[in-house]
Amino acid sequence: QGLKPLVPTESPDLIFGTSKPAPGLPAAEPFLNTNKVPDLQKVFQRSDGLPVHLKQGYPDRMLYRTTMALTIGGTIYCLVALYIASQPKNQ
Repeated sequence: QGLKPLVPTESPDLIFGTSKPAPGLPAAEPFLNTNKVPDLQKVFQRSDGLPVHLKQGYPDRMLYRTTMALTIGGTIYCLVALYIASQPKNQ
């Protein structure tokens, strides 16, 4: 019997870079979807004055505003905590 090797001796088949569906996928479902790159290029290359991280509309604006609010709130919290920590303790 002996010990079995931990690493398989044969390498698995590569599935990247092929246009064939993977063996486990059902044949009824399409493997490749439509190419969305040209549509996204139109959105992101439009010269409307918006930064690239705000070009996709409402969800991007909400994420940006939430991030800014958390950043400003965290900065204020740190400054208050430093101020309180620097005060002399009364005994």
